[in-house]
Formats: sequence, structure tokens, C-alpha cells
Amino acid sequence: MANRLQALRAASARPATGFVSQPEPRTIGSHARGRQLVAGNFLFAGFLIEGPGVPIWNLPMPDPSFGSALHGCTWLDDLAALGDGAARERAQEWVFGWISRYGGGRGPGWTPDLTGRRLIRWINHAIFLLNGRDRAAADAFFRSLAQQTLFLARRWRAASPGVARFEALTGLIYAGLALTGMERHVPSAAAALARECEAQIDAHGGIPTRNPEELLEVFTLLTWATAALGEAGRSSHPSHLAAIARIAPTLRALRHADGGLARFHGGGRGSEGRLDQALASAGVRALSAEAPAMGFVRLHGGRTTVIVDAAAPPSGRASVNAHASTLALELTSGRRPLIVNCGSGAAFGPDWRRAGRATPSHSTLCIRGYSSSRLAPARLVGGGGEVLADVPNEVWARPEAGIGGARLVLGHNGYVATHGLVHVRELELTLDGRVLSGADTLGAMSAADRRRFETVMRRSQHEGVPFDIRFHLHPEVDAALDLGGTAVSLALKSGEIWVFRPEAGAEMTLEPSVYLESGRLRPRASRQIVLAGVVVDYASQIGWTLAKAQDTPTVLRDLERDEGVAAD
Repeated sequence: MANRLQALRAASARPATGFVSQPEPRTIGSHARGRQLVAGNFLFAGFLIEGPGVPIWNLPMPDPSFGSALHGCTWLDDLAALGDGAARERAQEWVFGWISRYGGGRGPGWTPDLTGRRLIRWINHAIFLLNGRDRAAADAFFRSLAQQTLFLARRWRAASPGVARFEALTGLIYAGLALTGMERHVPSAAAALARECEAQIDAHGGIPTRNPEELLEVFTLLTWATAALGEAGRSSHPSHLAAIARIAPTLRALRHADGGLARFHGGGRGSEGRLDQALASAGVRALSAEAPAMGFVRLHGGRTTVIVDAAAPPSGRASVNAHASTLALELTSGRRPLIVNCGSGAAFGPDWRRAGRATPSHSTLCIRGYSSSRLAPARLVGGGGEVLADVPNEVWARPEAGIGGARLVLGHNGYVATHGLVHVRELELTLDGRVLSGADTLGAMSAADRRRFETVMRRSQHEGVPFDIRFHLHPEVDAALDLGGTAVSLALKSGEIWVFRPEAGAEMTLEPSVYLESGRLRPRASRQIVLAGVVVDYASQIGWTLAKAQDTPTVLRDLERDEGVAAD
């Protein structure tokens, strides 16, 4: 209600008459998505609406998230990337359609974060939008920009702390610098952005949600704001610049060998080129964090990277999108992901969203029927959705440097309360990156843990505690049981072949899995290696190795990623 009131008040404000200056466009669009939009295929928030020739604002709204994607106007980046006459016609029709239909303060697009997102795109692509339009259209465009700027100046504080507030303030800075008569809003917005940097970005360049893709979004917004201020002859606040300097090495540590981000706590791999562009714009020295980065540890050798979730999961409101992924790992060889986590199912509905957050959807050990953190209604801490509860309160990681490579010992107590068992994971990656060795242990470590475990054993009539160790494979990996079922051969499209072997006696199966990624209509089918075990005598350990058996043939150049835009 407060947003609507301020939007209506802003509609009667004095309009801007033009640009004082215009920031250089920095948003990256997709040529392929631009072609889809021109053809009338609208894929947003996991929903595909086919409407050739239908104005975007006349589309049915299958979900509020679909409407938010439309009102944020990030589709302008894609149409601008296409850049032909048809794309420009759609962009102009849809933006001026928004002005006539919603510009008076109506509709769901009047929230601080969506308004900031929309302002950035309208300003970035103003030449594209005004090309060939008459004076009346230009006046309407600038009037709407001014109204949205005034709305942001009054309502940015209502945005939730985190990405939403960074987006609102960056949009306000953009508009204040670009539009006539709006300069007065810049100093207060820049100061507020600096305060958010101090409050939301910790000393090690991390954010409360521990979502790598969300950290990239914050980093990108901060670099955009810095560049816009610099082009206008203004300096960014020291806290703003210090936050950029803290985040850059953390993001580098969270990047796999193929340039994509580790997929944890609701985040995806990031848009192609987005991370490289943001890091280049920041101008920070090319160093990676040596200590755990936002709670993740990165091992690398040769062309191989391993990234492990080595800290307690987020808690409270910061965990609304977080996953029970403690000690889960991802492995990438060159430009090819091999071991992954299933990812966020938020784009595919509440059931997939919940499933994606559970421990079995991650490449780690899981006691059958339990997750290492449990979900609870968010009303316990205010708000909707579900947050993580009963999270491990002890998570440790001890990196060790060895002659033959890097070694890491990790553990968490997420199953102590339910079963009296601690999960310990040992990993060792050789210097050349050709072999990853691991051992996963479930054990009752203390006297109190043993008493709890004995109680569980009595309740199960001493059948033991069953557990699984899962290794989810990327959809592009071709997996097959080998050597009489004692190994799994993994063939990458680059021509590399890896072989997974458990220790003798371990029960191994190759089972279906899914790969969840935004921008697709449905989950992608994949496979997973599952090692099964039972704890019957205070502790059980299963060792395993993942070794490269064949390199990429020298005649091949593995330069292309396969994760483009696709509908299914």
C-alpha cells in the first residue's frame, strides 16, 4: 500500500526534460533470447508463454515471479543484444506500453528493487528506445523516468536488505546522475549504498545468504555504480570501494575452471561472461582468497577445480533460499563440469524447490531419510517460505598441504541430534589434478554421541543407520558401469574419460538424477553415482577415488560451453 501511495504521488511530480549524462551500457543480453522474444516465445521464471504478436503486457501471468520478470525489464538487454529493426520495434512497443498502462503508479512493478532494475535498463538503452520516436514519446519517456526516480528516493528503504536494496540504490544513483533535476538524490543514495556495503558484506567479502550467484549480482551492481559515479566526475565512498576489493577475490575462489560459479544455496553458474566482465570492471588484482571464501574451500590442480561447502549454512531470514549442502562438493575439469549439485528448483515450482534444497540433491553423504539441516516455516522468524532449522552448529575444515597435492579434512555435526553421528569427509587432489581421493565417515565420536546412537539402534532393532554418498553428474557426462560393476566410466564431451571407483566391498549403483537450472522449462535428466552403507558399530567409512584415465585429445579444442539458452 505504501509503494502504491508513493507511486501515485510521484506521478504528479515535475518531470525531467532529458539527460545530463548517460552511463555507458554495461548490462549483457543474449542474442538467442532476443530472437525468442521477437518470435513471441516468452520464457520467464520457468514458464513459457507463446504469444506471437501479443503485446507483452497482455500475456497471462501464470505466477507472480513471471510478472516480476516482465516488470524488471531485463528483457531489454536481450532485445538490444539482437539489435535489429524488429527487436527495436518490440522494445519500444513494450516500454511505451508500460508507460501508458502502469506509469501512473499502477501495477505490480512499483517495488523498489524492480524500479531500480527497470531504471538501469531504460537508461542504458535509451538511444535504442528513442530512435525514431517523436517529441511526445520522448517527453513521456523522461516523465516516467523522473517519476520512478522520485518513487525510489522515497521507498528504497522498503527494499529487503541484500540484493533488492543494492538494486534499488544503484538504480537511484544511475537515474540521479543521468536525468536533469535529479542530481540532488545522488549524495544520499551513494552514502546509503556505502552503509549497505558495511552492513551486508563481511570482512572476507561474503554475504549472509552464502549464495555465490547473489554475491556476483551485488558485485556487479557495485561496479556499475562506481563506473557511473566516475563517469560523472564523482568519487565512490571508501566503504563502497573497499567492499568491491573484498568481494573480488572471494568470487575468484568460487569460480570453477570453466569460468562458472559453484552452484550452492540457490545460486546458479551465472550468465556467460558476467563474472569476467564484473571482475575486469572492478580493476582489482587477480588474486583468489586463500582462506575459505564465504565458507567454501577451493582445491585446484592442473585443469581440475574442486569447490566444497565447508561452513555452517545460513540461518534465519538469510536461509530462505539456502540448501542443506554442508560438505557437498563440485568438480570441474577444464571447461567441463563433472560432479555437480542438482541446483535450485525454484523455477520449477514449490515441490522442485523443496527437493533441490534437501541434502540428497547434493554431492555429499546423507543419512537415508534425513537432511543435514531441516526446513521449518519462516513464520518462526517472520515472513513466508521456509528457512533452514536444526542446522549443524559445528562445521570445520582443515586444509593441509602435502607433497603430492592438497588435502582437506572436514566435518559437521548435523546428524548428532538425530542419530548421534558426525560426518567427516577427507579429500585429496593431486598436484596435476588427475586424481581426487576421498573417504566419508559417519561416527559416534563422544560418549554422549554413543548413547544417542545406541538409543537409535534399539529403536531400529539393531538394523543400523543406513546412509548414502551421492555424486551427481552433469547432464553432458556419459556414465556407464564398468569392470563388472566395480567402477563407473565417465566420458566428457571434450574426450576426457574419468573412472570412479569405491573401495572394495562398497555397494555402488548408477541412478537417475536431475540438473536444475533457470532458463529451462523442465529439469534436465542426468545420472548420479550412489554408494550405500550402514552404521552398525559406532562408525562406518567408505573410501573412493575419481581418476582421469584419458586426456582431451590434442586434436580437439574444448572451447565451447554447452549450457546455452534452451527451452527444455
